[in-house]
Amino acid sequence: MNRLRFGVFLAPFHKPGINPTLAIQNDLELMQWLDRCGYDEAWIGEHHSAGSEIIASPEIFIAAAAERTRHIRLGTGVVSLSYHNPLWVAERIVLLDHMTRGRVMLGVGPGALPTDARMIGIDPSQTRQLLEDSLGCIMHLLTSEEPLTFKNDRWDLREARLHLRPWSQPLFDIAAAAVASPAGPRLAGRHGIGMLSIGATTAAGFDALALHWDVVEAEAKQHGKTVDRSKWRLVGLVHIAETKEQAMRDVEYGIEQWFHYFQAVAAFPQMAVPGNNVAEMIQFVNESGFGAIGTPDMCVAQIDRLMKQSNGGFGAYLMLAHNWADPAATHKSYELIARHVMPHFQGHYMATMQAAARAEKLRPDLAARHAAAVEAMTQRYRDEVASRVH
Repeated sequence: MNRLRFGVFLAPFHKPGINPTLAIQNDLELMQWLDRCGYDEAWIGEHHSAGSEIIASPEIFIAAAAERTRHIRLGTGVVSLSYHNPLWVAERIVLLDHMTRGRVMLGVGPGALPTDARMIGIDPSQTRQLLEDSLGCIMHLLTSEEPLTFKNDRWDLREARLHLRPWSQPLFDIAAAAVASPAGPRLAGRHGIGMLSIGATTAAGFDALALHWDVVEAEAKQHGKTVDRSKWRLVGLVHIAETKEQAMRDVEYGIEQWFHYFQAVAAFPQMAVPGNNVAEMIQFVNESGFGAIGTPDMCVAQIDRLMKQSNGGFGAYLMLAHNWADPAATHKSYELIARHVMPHFQGHYMATMQAAARAEKLRPDLAARHAAAVEAMTQRYRDEVASRVH
């Protein structure tokens, strides 16, 4: 079987009013914990308003996290391309590629919070076209040494070139964000890059999974590109504890704040989440397929469900970092997933289970033989001692 990668998608979501310095420190410590537990990837968001998602520059956060970790790959999840000059986006990611020796990844999107765009005079109707224009420029800058001249209403590039060429050869991973519409899949196929299905477990996103990859393949064929399912990442919601009851107690810490954010603050209709109290919210998460609050077996079932719906599989399962539980319980959840869920999808579960089953089947006969051998040796020693006496 292909090895499924595991990671997180860290927006992050922090309760407004708490100490932001401590919250960011907790996020950096989470990166270290995930690295220790063997997670493959972490994607860091960019937001500038609404009070909860408080990392303004994923690149700066990645630079700090890279110095604290050894193995985990770190991606922008995502850079809101409509907000930035594409030349500077390309320059910054190439700098990080060198600084991390190839552990960086570039995730791109139009910008999810209208309150961000409003502050710099961008209407939501403009962001997707700006995303297309910017990504086209960035891909040219990253893959060609020919100068780029491009102009639209927002940017004017004149014989633009990268100052440094990428460290990674041929190139680091690049992925376009997708929620429910075909906009992200179209871009992924057009440029032959990966896809971040951020709303994979929402009703609309789940229904569109197989369709989205069909769009990716069709666009890739039309533009002479190749695409790889291993570069497709699905984002879902999970909190795991030793028992389902413990997991439900854990999320009392912060699930109401998270639901309130999507119900009343963030203008992000694709993330419609009903529920008026903790019990209703947990029920919605578990019964709708939106996520899994419970035991490792529930997480395994959720991933199996996504595998089937994707109609061919995907390369990575990313857990949306949500702060439903306090930091200690959150770390425990990620550890339990690494300990009990990852082996099911990385080729390690059956080998040890089958080895144990074989040994159990053979135990009665081998134990009897072992006991007989010990007894024979003991008797031989007794005989030798008796012969020396006589």
